[in-house]
Amino acid sequence: MWFLFSLLSAVSWSLTDTFGKKLTKQYQILQTLAYRYIFSIPFLGIYFLFINIPKIDPRFWITILILLPLELTAAILYLKAITISPLSLVTPFVAFTPAFLLLTSYIILGETVSMLGAVGILLITIGAYTINFSSKNFLIPFKKIFKEKGIWLMLIVAFIYSITSNLGKVAMRYSSPSFMAVFYTTLLGIVFAFLALVKKQKLKLQKFEFSLGSIGFFNAIMMISHMIAIKYVQVAYMIAVKRTSMLFGVFFGYLFFHEKRIGKRFFSACLMLVGVILIVFAR
Repeated sequence: MWFLFSLLSAVSWSLTDTFGKKLTKQYQILQTLAYRYIFSIPFLGIYFLFINIPKIDPRFWITILILLPLELTAAILYLKAITISPLSLVTPFVAFTPAFLLLTSYIILGETVSMLGAVGILLITIGAYTINFSSKNFLIPFKKIFKEKGIWLMLIVAFIYSITSNLGKVAMRYSSPSFMAVFYTTLLGIVFAFLALVKKQKLKLQKFEFSLGSIGFFNAIMMISHMIAIKYVQVAYMIAVKRTSMLFGVFFGYLFFHEKRIGKRFFSACLMLVGVILIVFAR
């Protein structure tokens, strides 16, 4: 079950990225993020009607206070990365999160992965490296990181996500996955709306747009499926499967934005997918 929810989270994540990138052509980054989470609230509100409200441990609020600034930073950097760089180029670099999780999951949760799982995570990392590989110069992938701002922004995001994924699971231990999905998404919407107003980016809509409803819907599905999946499996495994979103990101980059070099990027993304499969069989 955890695998199916993780995969659903991956598809929803890539669709959220797609509509987010489209919205940044009309709105600034903080406005787009505010709309992303605010328009998720109605869908989560329906979901909230069918869940039980758990008893909240005081440690939940402490965890949220630590988690929130990291999540805000990651969300801003992520959207900035896919705004300034091709979607199919930068989204695969979030695949480094499982590699970082080898360290952060052990430190924060004491979780470890098997040898086969570690090989899978290594393949994901190699796939991300080869997306810019050139036989003429083996250092091109490293040079590309410094040349393409979106890539190193995404690597920073990947590291932050390796921390927030663990903290999110800690927060769920002191509440519940369903409550966490609804509460946390609503909180992010409120905070991003506040930050947008502070930066004098007014949240004013002339008319309702399909992209706004879509980004809200898929973000809500992503949050719910993420929280449910991560309850039943080690964080590193769940996030590794969720990173199959890069395959969909490459495809949607081509479909909606007509991005180039898709074949090469898709091959690298498939290499990452092999790593994900190894992780699943390592369970």
